[in-house]
Amino acid sequence: MSKNIQAVRGMNDILPEESPAWRHLESTVTRLLDSYGYREIRMPIVESTDLFKRSIGEVTDIVEKEMYTFEDRNGDMLTLRPEGTAGCVRAAIQNGLLHNQVQRLWYRGPMFRHERPQKGRYRQFHQIGVEVFGLEGPDVDAEHILMTARLWRMLGLEQDVTLQLNSLGSSASRTAYRGILVEYLWHHVDSLDEDSRRRLDTNPLRILDSKNPAMREIIDGAPKLNEHLDAESQAHFEQLRAYLDAAGIAYQINPCLVRGLDYYGKTVFEWVTDKLGAQGTVCAGGRFDGLVEQLGGKPTPAVGFAMGVERLVSLLEQEQLPLHHYQPHGYMVLVGEAAQREGLVLGERLRDALPQLRLEVHCGGGSFKSQFKRADKSGARLALILGEEEVSNGTLGIKFLREEREQQSLDRGLAIEFMAGYLAECNA
Repeated sequence: MSKNIQAVRGMNDILPEESPAWRHLESTVTRLLDSYGYREIRMPIVESTDLFKRSIGEVTDIVEKEMYTFEDRNGDMLTLRPEGTAGCVRAAIQNGLLHNQVQRLWYRGPMFRHERPQKGRYRQFHQIGVEVFGLEGPDVDAEHILMTARLWRMLGLEQDVTLQLNSLGSSASRTAYRGILVEYLWHHVDSLDEDSRRRLDTNPLRILDSKNPAMREIIDGAPKLNEHLDAESQAHFEQLRAYLDAAGIAYQINPCLVRGLDYYGKTVFEWVTDKLGAQGTVCAGGRFDGLVEQLGGKPTPAVGFAMGVERLVSLLEQEQLPLHHYQPHGYMVLVGEAAQREGLVLGERLRDALPQLRLEVHCGGGSFKSQFKRADKSGARLALILGEEEVSNGTLGIKFLREEREQQSLDRGLAIEFMAGYLAECNA
């Protein structure tokens, strides 16, 4: 007997009992972004490898260790996207979306990184990303934070997340700070862990983001980036804080909140939780004013954020919030060949007349008893019954599966009227 084929490690199936939380999250995000005037863009999951080398950087862990990269039949080097921002910028440049225009865009879908799988960190994971191009003021930074705060309220998660905020300053001020930080860290080089020593020459700001508890004292004693900001970045940050204060948004200033890539600057923020163990960041964002130019476009201010879908779904499941599980309103029980034929036609008539109706029509034959078991298991509220007697009489049986009400028989011509009234009851 041949061995069963398993899913690739770290790439998970989303089963029917899990999908309601995903659908709830995705539909809520869609409504929210529609209400703020953002438009959806869909990019390929495969891009040229050079796109990520130029945007993320060749000396980062993502490019060096984590990307799924392969050579296609034409000899081109391609990569499964490890994040969405670079592809969104590429699409905006290629399709002429940035010339003298403001764009508010969002996307969703799978991303891929070859990491060690653990709870909250997978090799195929899903993100929802939001990007704005063409606006440089702190007002749109504030809009992103206000928008995500509203999302947590809509999802019932506002008590589970905390906002952390920082400013990275300009490229020039960050370069000056980098020299000060490196000098400090070299005085403690014997106490740095292996990752931090490796980053000392290539990406020292990322050392501040280390989760190693043994590094905490060194990091806490390091010079603070927000104490070395240029005047423009300081004013931008103070105005952002004023917007958030006016809106009543609570936040913590985290001077160790950084990004390791040069195209990031000024605002950075993260929404974090203590309910998911080590993988506590559920949403991260900030300004990336240098990326469009870095990828070949004209200098364009940009800001955005991305949310981890798996982590937010885990929070929803932990909170055991009531979710809509999309059970059918009705299950049509059909016994006999004539009933099967007429039932399929009646099902289409009902769907034509009542687009909001969720109706499952039985297929595969079987006795009344076995079909009623299927109807009950489906979660339907009604069983619509067609047997030999109903077919010959032109009637339709109605059995209430979730209510103490007597079974009814009605003229089949009244089926649409009856189901319309029942839907109105369900939605009242």
